[in-house]
Amino acid sequence: MGIKRIGGGMAVNQITEGVIWKQLLIFFFPILVGSFFQQLYNTVDSVIVGQFVGKEALSSVGGSAGQIISLVVGFFTGVSTGATVIISQYFGAGKKEEIEESLHTAYAFALVGGLVLGIAGIVLAPQMLLWMNTPEELIAESALYVRVYFSGLIFIFIYNMGAAILRAVGDSKRPLYYLIVCSVVNIILDLLLILVIPLGVLGAAIATLIAQAVSAVLVTVTLMYRTEGMKLCLSQIRIYKRMLQSILKIGLPAGFEAIMYSISNIIVQVSINNFGVDTMAAWTAYSKIDFIFWMINSAFGISVMTFVGQNYGAGKWDRIRRGTKICLGMALISAVSVSIILMSAERFLFGIFVNDAGVVEIGIRMMNVIAPAYLLFAFIEVFSGALRAQGAVVVSTLITMVGICVLRMIWVTLVAAHGTLEQVIICYPITWAAGALAMSIYYIYKQRKILQAG
Repeated sequence: MGIKRIGGGMAVNQITEGVIWKQLLIFFFPILVGSFFQQLYNTVDSVIVGQFVGKEALSSVGGSAGQIISLVVGFFTGVSTGATVIISQYFGAGKKEEIEESLHTAYAFALVGGLVLGIAGIVLAPQMLLWMNTPEELIAESALYVRVYFSGLIFIFIYNMGAAILRAVGDSKRPLYYLIVCSVVNIILDLLLILVIPLGVLGAAIATLIAQAVSAVLVTVTLMYRTEGMKLCLSQIRIYKRMLQSILKIGLPAGFEAIMYSISNIIVQVSINNFGVDTMAAWTAYSKIDFIFWMINSAFGISVMTFVGQNYGAGKWDRIRRGTKICLGMALISAVSVSIILMSAERFLFGIFVNDAGVVEIGIRMMNVIAPAYLLFAFIEVFSGALRAQGAVVVSTLITMVGICVLRMIWVTLVAAHGTLEQVIICYPITWAAGALAMSIYYIYKQRKILQAG
């Protein structure tokens, strides 16, 4: 958990004391590998469904259904960053009582949120799919997948919150171990429920649900019995008003930011749907390939947020600035490398998901527009993570919401309303450029203010 014992047993927090680049990478790699295995839940579904059931089924587990799921899960994941920041700050400052209260409040919030939003998703699934112009032939199976997925939403929320709490105190390894276990469970169940017992889309959804339930149990048991510096007691799970306010103050802007991302992506998805099933299948496949960049970029964002949060609690301003610069450099190198690798292997990568030559060609067109611009988002991810960890969430969230999400919606609905596929999806590079410029300017301004205040 970033803690090293020296000499007579004195504990030293390596995140606030150790070599910066080493600590960032020690934290980064488990998050990266964990994100990879988490993505396997849906990717394995897509590969097996696309290869053995067909492109229509692939569009059903991805496409509109995937965007709806991303909307809800993204919102909660954003809100959970509030718990990550608050607990990391308290951990850096050594405030045990506050850590305990934050832990139990965060868990209570996950339970309530998972229950309420799960029920809402089950009830509203068909209507949401209709709003997104989902082709009629895909409505039934897409609704089935969404409903089964949302019936296990409480497990997803519990795992994501539990993993966020562990990472906040420097433990990025055990969430990784649990995701590996659960990914294996998901793969086995996918093979059983799609190939052996031909349940199709339903089988994929059930496999994912069970795997997520296993991950929720594992992270809960860890927080109850095997975590240094804090302990989850089921009888003490409740909302502490003061802690909820602190968590939501940071988490809600991040949650609304995630919603805006999802809404803007849904609007793009609606435009994609208008091009037909082949384009929907290509977009679904590209989203799985595209995730290689997003999981790397997100891992850097989580790493810098935890690093900055703990050092902020410890009052170590120089480590905050140096850590952010180092993390940005590593994120930029990674983004350029991923762009080159994906574009060099694009035909092979799309062939993994679908064997339709027309769908593959459409996917390649998508990649050639979007992938070269990955490095732009590295600035947004790292700077927003560092700012959020310092409590500076409002302006950074507004930059993202307006500079990226709102601009993307304007582009798709007005500029490219009747344009080509390329004219629609170029909204991603354009809005990333605007967001990167604005976020960089604000980050520099904010750090200068902190220096002047210090």
